[in-house]
Amino acid sequence: MAVPSLCIADGTFPIDFFHRSSSTRRPTYDRFTNPKLGFHRRFRYGGRVAATVNPYSYTEAARPEERKGLNDFLVEARGFVRSDGGAGGPPRWFSPLECGARAPDSPLLLYLPGIDGTGLGLIRQHKKLGEIFDIWCLHFPVSDRTPSRDIVKLIERAVRSEYFRLPNRPIYIVGESIGASFAIDVAASNPDIDLVLILANPVTRFSNLMLQPLSSLLEILPDRVPSLLEEYFRFEQGYPFAAMFETMLNETDAKQMGGGLLRDYFATSTLVRIFPKDTLLWKLQLLKSASASANSHMYTVKAQTLILLSGRDQWLLNKEDIERLRCTLPKCEVRKFQNNGQLLFLEDGVDLVTIIKCSYYYRRGKSLDYVSDYIPPTPFELKEYEESQRLLTAITSPVFLSTLDNGTVVRSLAGIPSEGPVLYVGNHMLLGTELRPAAIHFLKEKNISLRGMAHPVMFTRKIGSKLPDMQMFDSVRMIGAVPVSNINFYKLLRSKAHVVLYPGGVREALHRKGEVYKLFWPEHSEFVRTASTFGAKIIPFGVVGEDDLCEVVVDYNDQMKIPFLKNLIKEITEESTYLRTGEEGEVGNQDLHMPGIIPKIPGRFYVHFGKPIETKGREKELKDKERAHEVYLQVKSEVERCMAYLKTKRESDPYRNILPRSLYHLAHGFSSEIPTFDL
Repeated sequence: MAVPSLCIADGTFPIDFFHRSSSTRRPTYDRFTNPKLGFHRRFRYGGRVAATVNPYSYTEAARPEERKGLNDFLVEARGFVRSDGGAGGPPRWFSPLECGARAPDSPLLLYLPGIDGTGLGLIRQHKKLGEIFDIWCLHFPVSDRTPSRDIVKLIERAVRSEYFRLPNRPIYIVGESIGASFAIDVAASNPDIDLVLILANPVTRFSNLMLQPLSSLLEILPDRVPSLLEEYFRFEQGYPFAAMFETMLNETDAKQMGGGLLRDYFATSTLVRIFPKDTLLWKLQLLKSASASANSHMYTVKAQTLILLSGRDQWLLNKEDIERLRCTLPKCEVRKFQNNGQLLFLEDGVDLVTIIKCSYYYRRGKSLDYVSDYIPPTPFELKEYEESQRLLTAITSPVFLSTLDNGTVVRSLAGIPSEGPVLYVGNHMLLGTELRPAAIHFLKEKNISLRGMAHPVMFTRKIGSKLPDMQMFDSVRMIGAVPVSNINFYKLLRSKAHVVLYPGGVREALHRKGEVYKLFWPEHSEFVRTASTFGAKIIPFGVVGEDDLCEVVVDYNDQMKIPFLKNLIKEITEESTYLRTGEEGEVGNQDLHMPGIIPKIPGRFYVHFGKPIETKGREKELKDKERAHEVYLQVKSEVERCMAYLKTKRESDPYRNILPRSLYHLAHGFSSEIPTFDL
């Protein structure tokens, strides 16, 4: 018999909360005090990776961490059921042994399982989640018949205990289906506690119309169905049918499965293999009562909420209910996974840590700190991000130049300081396309996370807004983008980060026809004085290549002549955070719109980082506004000089056009670096 590895914790919550089975002896340890356990050597802090070797140098060879799968879930779930020995007793908490090492100040994460009740629904996620959370999973014994109201009280005791111990730290509750209903009830009853809800395929209404077919299906099945399935089909690791069935659950679409009773059978087959029939019938009744309670209490929930929805096999979901839930919860974001089914966390390609990071839902305090709460991507996450940008990189083949202290221009980032704080100030190309290739290059060559100051529209969206869905900006947030604000700028420099600032903002990124490489900087700026406060180096940079990629044919002025588009632009701009309130004219025009563009035969991107400007030791000098303004004008002049240098030098680049670059790749391999103009 496979014995699931787990740690029954003690001493953190009230003693009546935990139950240690007397029928089974499992190796346990106290992972809070064990001196042998250190922090994972690959865990990352702040803007740099805590490693002596750059882990991003060879992302091509990066592989996802080994994870348990659906077969492991079935094996360990059966082990849980057998270890219960048929005894009832209250639900109990356990902590998986894979979660042994975590970062300091990690918040508590309570996992409330779906209708299976094993508490193993995050089995694929345990190791990675355990690096940033203190994880406790709730397990329901097979013979447990605890009513939903008492289950909610049990969860509340855990929440209250942790809140009493660490009142300034958030508590995460991850709930699947029926677990999501419990989470909503707990949040509604504890509005004074800082909770973050992550609800996967939540069920807030379970009517008799849904209950009757499932109950009837179970009623007609013989009691020995679980043992017969195991005996004849061998749902165990190493048996071919187990792998085939796992693939079927991961990849088969509900329509291909025929719908109706057959679809319900596949949806409940995992449970049938684990639990006796009477237990499943009880769980359906529990689901009905829990969803009804959550449905009546959701209006009082104040917690920050992230809803994860599968795109297929939603046999317990109602789109109208989900929309009502999204509109009811005041701080709610919905993310959809169109190619995934009901067993969301057990399917390939679903990484809960990555989802939390991209959503900026990870925090250690009362409010999100974009600086200290940021976790840089893992090498495999960077590999996936790089692959998502592969088309842009392939057609633009960016060239990165930097300037050494002696003024020599080199084709590398050798002129970039390794230690911060460093402030990069430059021009925006159309739609800000230059930052993503630069972020990848900095991580791979220098192990530096570029923290770009981005428009707040990429981080917040009101319910019913016509602004783009937040998932569109996942890649930008993954690489460290931060909402532009004075406080975030100050915190980044104080933390010695590498910060990218675009004084031209939206007006420069969404420029009009005939305004390529024209700067729209405000007349005055405070970034020089703020940089001098922390002795930050200021590196001006210029970027060119947009005019070789596309051309604006319908700009802001054209769209404002069309009443429908004019009203849409006004509505979208009013919904977003308005910047540059003190500026007038074109510099202060930060209206949001999407310019109409047509592609060209692709040219090449060029990025030139100028010589660093020192501010260390000049804090008193640069407190004077006039002196700071002189440095500001110097930075602006350097940016224009870098752009002029690139526009001139690219004329002599034999590989500026995509055709000779393609031929070079065919001759030397697609991983080879393409030459450029002579420096």
